[in-house]
Amino acid sequence: QVQLVESGGGLVQAGGSLRLSCAASGRTFSSYVMGWFRQAPGKEREYVAAITWSGGSTYYADSVKGRFTISRDNAKNMVYLQMNSLKPEETAVYYCAARRDYAIATPPALYDYWGQGTQVTVSS
Repeated sequence: QVQLVESGGGLVQAGGSLRLSCAASGRTFSSYVMGWFRQAPGKEREYVAAITWSGGSTYYADSVKGRFTISRDNAKNMVYLQMNSLKPEETAVYYCAARRDYAIATPPALYDYWGQGTQVTVSS
């Protein structure tokens, strides 16, 4: 069982940066693929980024490549999402998720545990 708690959301102007954090509980955290997703009002939850258990591989949605960076610290049971050059259309609730597998996946349905989400609002 893994419990996830996100933090770091807030209000930022377009072009600004935010760093989201996800604190995970559970002794097997290091064996999970970790991902970030987001969901805007009236839209489906969409994949943003994911990282393998070792941190050796990362995968990003095309829309965030070059601007967002996912990282993890297994010693601290933490996952991070550094978001730069934010755009107003990226306003959403951002979720941290864990997958009981070694392979990265993009569909939300393939992730087993979810946090409660943190709101990110980008003003124009």
